[in-house]
Amino acid sequence: LATIKLPSDGNYIGSWKEGEKLAQNGRGNTWSDKEGTPNGGNCYNCHKISKEELSNGTIGPSLYNYGKLRGVTDVKAESAKATVQYTWGKMFNSQAYNACSSMPRFGHVGALTEAQMRDLMALLLDPESPVNK
Repeated sequence: LATIKLPSDGNYIGSWKEGEKLAQNGRGNTWSDKEGTPNGGNCYNCHKISKEELSNGTIGPSLYNYGKLRGVTDVKAESAKATVQYTWGKMFNSQAYNACSSMPRFGHVGALTEAQMRDLMALLLDPESPVNK
């Protein structure tokens, strides 16, 4: 767990609208990507995230209603703190929780920026996100 770097300004949540774009985006770190092109999260490749998506992977667990099922009604509330920190840590370095995890270690390897991770966090946890509706 010592490998997990928390957000530099303490803010875990960004824009769920930008997070949805990232979850849909599979670009990044391939030979055909122009250098400097931002990476996507490609989340739908492994997870179900929203009921509107027609195609999703099944390698990872369903993330549909992620925040709602965990009782997150306010991402800044003290009651949400453990869920918010766990979710950040899992995205930052999934192997900190499970050494055999096949989930990418987005933050640990620098595949996603802090801002991108905040946006994905908002997609999963913000009560206004379509994920939690």
